[in-house]
Amino acid sequence: MHRTGETAIPPTTARQLAVGAASLDEWREIEEWAAQEEWNPGLGDTACFHPTDPDGFFTGRLGDRTVSAVSVVTYSADYAFLGYYLVHPDHRGTGLGLATWRAAVPHAGRRTIGLDAVPAQQATYARAGFTAAHDTLRYTGRPATPTALDPDAVPFTAAHLDAVAAYDRRCFPADRHGFIARWLTAPGHHTRVLLRAGRVAGYGVIRPARDGHRIGPLFADTADDAAALFDSLTAATGSGEEVSLDIPEPRHAARELATGRGLTARSHTVRMYTGPVPSVQEELTYGVTSLELG
Repeated sequence: MHRTGETAIPPTTARQLAVGAASLDEWREIEEWAAQEEWNPGLGDTACFHPTDPDGFFTGRLGDRTVSAVSVVTYSADYAFLGYYLVHPDHRGTGLGLATWRAAVPHAGRRTIGLDAVPAQQATYARAGFTAAHDTLRYTGRPATPTALDPDAVPFTAAHLDAVAAYDRRCFPADRHGFIARWLTAPGHHTRVLLRAGRVAGYGVIRPARDGHRIGPLFADTADDAAALFDSLTAATGSGEEVSLDIPEPRHAARELATGRGLTARSHTVRMYTGPVPSVQEELTYGVTSLELG
C-alpha cells in the first residue's frame, strides 16, 4: 500500500537526501508511520518482514531525521515486491519520495516487481511501468464464534513446515521457506494446517494487529476447506475482536466466505506488476498474506 503525493524534486533538497538500507530497529519507525496511515499493521510484522531481505528496506534521511521510506524485497531471481512507499507528512509534496524510489528500485534488478497500490496512486505507478492485475478488497467484521470446528484443522508444528512451505509455493510467485518459518511461529500468531488424509489441503495464519486481528494468508483447496480454516483461526483468538481479510478479486468463493462470516468490504487496493504476471494457483487463495510484502 502506498501514498506519497509527489511533485517535482527541489534540486537542493534532493541532494541533501541520504537513502540507505534501514536496520530492523530503524524500520520500526516506518511501521509506526503505516499505523498512522490506518494500514493496521500486525504487531510483530517488522520482525518477520525485515529478515526476508535486510538490504531491501530503504529510508531517506535529511540530517538525522527520517523523511521517506520504501521496501523492495527480493524473493527470488525473478520476483520482488515493493511496499511501504511513504513520506512523512511534513515533507509531502517535495519530491523526496520519488528520490527515495529512484534510489531503491534498482535493488530489484531485472525482476518482475509487484505492489499493492491505493487507488489514488494507481496512475502514478502506471507511469512508472506498472500494470494493474486485479483489485484486492479488505473485508472486516466480528465473526460469530463457531459452534463446531473441523478436527482436520490442526495447530502448526515444526513437522509441518516443509509441506506447508511447498503448499505456499503453489500460491505465491517464489519460494519463501524462511519467511514462512518466521510467520507461522511468531509471537501472537496462530497457525492452522488443514490435513486431509495426512496431506496438506491448506493453511492459514491469524495475527494481532493494531486494531483487532488480521488473517493472512488463507490458502485452501476448496471453499469448504477455507471455511474450516477460517473458523479454526478465529476460534483460536477467543477475543471477539474485529478480524480483517484481504481478498483478491474476483474470488467469488472467498467473498462468500467473508460475507457469510459477517465481514464487509471496507477498502481496496490494486495489485500491479512491472512485468509478466507471476503464475500461481489463484483458485487456492482466499486471503493474501499481507499488502506490504505480497
